[in-house]
Amino acid sequence: MTARADALFELVDAVLCGDTAVRSLAELSLTGQHRRGHGSLYAGLNRGCIDVDRLRTALTTVPVSRAADGRIVLAVDVTCWLRPEAHTSPQRVLCHTYGRTKDTHIGVPGWPYSMVVALESGRHSWTAPLDAGRLQPGDDAATVTAEQLRDVVQRLIAARQWQPGDPDMWIVAAAGYDGPRLALLLADLPVKVLVRMRSDRVLRRPAPPRAPDTIGRPKRHGGEFIFGDPASWGAPDTAITTETRLYGDATVLAWNRLHPRLTHRTAWTGHDGILPIIEGTIILLRVQRLPSGATAKPVWPWSSIPDADTTTVNLLWQTFLRRFDIEHTFRMLKQTLGWTSPKLRDPAAADRWTWLLLAAYTQLRLARTLVTDLRRPWERPAPPQRLTPARVRRGFRHLHTRTGTPTSAPKPSRPGPGRPPGHRNNQPATRHDVHIVTRTKPPNGTVRKKTSTTPRPRRTG
Repeated sequence: MTARADALFELVDAVLCGDTAVRSLAELSLTGQHRRGHGSLYAGLNRGCIDVDRLRTALTTVPVSRAADGRIVLAVDVTCWLRPEAHTSPQRVLCHTYGRTKDTHIGVPGWPYSMVVALESGRHSWTAPLDAGRLQPGDDAATVTAEQLRDVVQRLIAARQWQPGDPDMWIVAAAGYDGPRLALLLADLPVKVLVRMRSDRVLRRPAPPRAPDTIGRPKRHGGEFIFGDPASWGAPDTAITTETRLYGDATVLAWNRLHPRLTHRTAWTGHDGILPIIEGTIILLRVQRLPSGATAKPVWPWSSIPDADTTTVNLLWQTFLRRFDIEHTFRMLKQTLGWTSPKLRDPAAADRWTWLLLAAYTQLRLARTLVTDLRRPWERPAPPQRLTPARVRRGFRHLHTRTGTPTSAPKPSRPGPGRPPGHRNNQPATRHDVHIVTRTKPPNGTVRKKTSTTPRPRRTG
């Protein structure tokens, strides 16, 4: 923290040592750990400064969570800080949200953030946040995500969290990401991509051997593998049936060396030359039931590992289910730490508040085995390694008394005179429009107008 360091540091202490969920920043100034007034608190967020590059490096040097086999598993997803009525806040994008009724999607203005966390095994909701970036109007979400993941992986390698000879890192993402494109953009790094595909996709098998004395250009694609047509699947390369605690019987089928047929459109518009063949393993996961009692739908994860054996497939589908731990982190940030509670106008202040909460969450993760469990009378006792982030935060204030603080004592000051009575504000804040889409230009740089087209069958390749 290079500016307003004392106010920002005590703000983080106030967040960590609170007993209830954060609802407003002004109430944080009333805690014992924040010795300054609420004006200093807001001034720290609006005019403070954080060396984000050093903070990113610090987060990667902290011991990173790992999967059961010792590899690093990174999950990436976008979560939105909704600001529907902040007409004076710039750089707002129409964010995709779910409505109250079934299959209802609503666009709400806000600031979308792409976050990268490290997953770990075990029955808990802990993750290790490593990076956060706000998607600005005009950004290509896929390109920004690839650059963000590349930066995180390179920092982990520089911090010796990954060394030559260690298993490759896995990157897990939802269906909104283009898995083959991520695999191509990160092909020079020791990573493999595991992304869910939509149930209406069509993949291709490898091209058959060229028959002798055949005239014409050789085939680049084989037969179709249609997700919605079981007759086109053929015999799976791997078949696993196992019993799970939450989902009942789980059936896993896998087919190797399948690839999408790419065309020069959407993300591949600016690609020069022949489009690549990106092979991988497609997995079909069926479960008997869901914990909520809803009907279980089949899931199609795709991995950039072209020839996955039975052991690898068994790890892949279990790793994909661990991806949902990032949703618990989002809920902790929003509902308990109050990430989206402040009504900040400047997006730069929102970025500072985001990084402060990531640092606070990292401190909670490091204090998992150091705090005393202060459980409610109706809560069950839990061992130290099974405490939730909220219960660790509940006992963090007792640990804070032994760690101390590097901040200096506050100086006495007087509040400013403010606006004289009877004088109106003659300099209203500028109002900003909401950007409809995140991306405004294709990769080749030419402007593409948004035009409505007739609906076509959802059968993508």
